Amino acid sequence: MIDSAAITALDFGQPEQAYVERDAILYALGVGLGSDPLDSADLAFLDERALSVLPTFAVTLCSPGMWIIDPALGIDYVKLVHFAQSADFVHALPPQARVRGEAEVVSLTDRGEGRGAVLVLERRIFDAEDGKLYCRLHQTLLLRGNGGFGGPPTPRNDVALPEGEPELVARFATSPRAALIYRLSGDWNPLHFDPAVATKAGFPRPILHGLASYGIAGAVVSRALGHDPVKLARLGCRFSGIVLPGDELEFRIWRLGDGTARFSAHVGDRKVLDGGEIGWREQ
Repeated sequence: MIDSAAITALDFGQPEQAYVERDAILYALGVGLGSDPLDSADLAFLDERALSVLPTFAVTLCSPGMWIIDPALGIDYVKLVHFAQSADFVHALPPQARVRGEAEVVSLTDRGEGRGAVLVLERRIFDAEDGKLYCRLHQTLLLRGNGGFGGPPTPRNDVALPEGEPELVARFATSPRAALIYRLSGDWNPLHFDPAVATKAGFPRPILHGLASYGIAGAVVSRALGHDPVKLARLGCRFSGIVLPGDELEFRIWRLGDGTARFSAHVGDRKVLDGGEIGWREQ
């Protein structure tokens, strides 16, 4: 049985991490930048001499580790699904820094017996030297094997997409090597590179990391709407389907009147990202 009191009281500490230009460049390569080595917009994120850093690089920083597998918590982690991700990017990340992380479980709700529980983990990334807040991240986990524990019901907070045809469509072809590169930013789950593990999990071959698709969305949707990805202020979406390395993503985009946008992403007829929301700081 899940121990909700132990989960909500978890102390994640304040892990620190130093990164340099090489790490930010490797992340940019992992989300597909540089497929055209003559694209000057991509090179801005790959040139260590005057490096811009993708804001979504923050999702790889100061990870709290595999806390969720602690048997004392009672979480059936084999049935865990990373359901959604969102972030508010407050200040641009510099090319190199020492950063400090904070994390806390901000909600644990119950969908009912057989339907799972929903856990939301908030992470905050600060500059370890001056305390500047770079971003606030929310990771939503669906604990499929832990419903019916008697917790508060899960509220509906889906981001609805506008009705009608999208205003813009942007396509992005992922590399067959995408997962092999992205994993070097710190996600070592063998599901993303070991064919035997992927087959055992029911997939035809290793799948792309959800957070790689998330980073791709931030860059592709920003550029489709004429924004510099560095100016990204808000990005959120639900992971509604798998992406295989080599798939082409089709982003369907709707502008909103307040300067933000909504989006979804598809691979063929399959929706793989849903409820996308995105906004930017002043250009």
